Amino acid sequence: MSDWAPLKRFTSARIGLPRAGASVGTPELLSFQLAHARARDAVLHAWDLEACSRELDAAGIPHCSVRSRVDDRATYLRRPDLGRQLDDASLAELRSLRPTPPPDVAIVLCDGLSATAAQAHGVRTLRALLDGVSRRKLQAAPVVLVRNGRVALSDVIGEALGARAAVIVIGERPGLSAADSLGLYLTFGPKRGNSDAQRNCISNVRAPGGLPPPEAAEQLCALLGRALEQGVSGVALKAQTLPALSG
Repeated sequence: MSDWAPLKRFTSARIGLPRAGASVGTPELLSFQLAHARARDAVLHAWDLEACSRELDAAGIPHCSVRSRVDDRATYLRRPDLGRQLDDASLAELRSLRPTPPPDVAIVLCDGLSATAAQAHGVRTLRALLDGVSRRKLQAAPVVLVRNGRVALSDVIGEALGARAAVIVIGERPGLSAADSLGLYLTFGPKRGNSDAQRNCISNVRAPGGLPPPEAAEQLCALLGRALEQGVSGVALKAQTLPALSG
């Protein structure tokens, strides 16, 4: 056990677990079962979108709520394709809200696979993102809140709002080390049919234990600035920012 102790200070992964005979020790077993329960809760519990909306109202942040084509969590888990689409009424509403001139970025907050993450870190991350956008003299559309959405829903929302780029803040699939991580995804030129290769992702956004939301937002806004300047995102943006390889 002493050989593992220095490493355990740097990771929440389950390494160097004590054993009782052929089995894992009881405290470690109970800890594992608790982590598993938290992961299940993160996936299955409903996100309190109304509470989030009240926080945004109190902060004076313009926003609206829309619906995907998913009505419940069971369908959400079985039908990822429906989480990538808006219902007709929501699509029409967003088109009616399209700003003039077109905004630089549309920002979406979604529960995704972890309502726990959206509840715990969503508004803080949004505020940091909007602060970074404002400091860069960029224009953001009203924030869009949506339950039961997938990452690609940001393409539909960004396209409907006429935005040059789209950012979605979404709960990541929970693991046994963390059930409250957010992912931040950036896409230049949002439109239906974009592939995952056209997105940049910043993951494990949570505090404590992960990337703090303000730091993640600053990294995302730096990526956004480069995406708007260069007209690309995803692997194309990464390729342009990597140093040239020597012969």
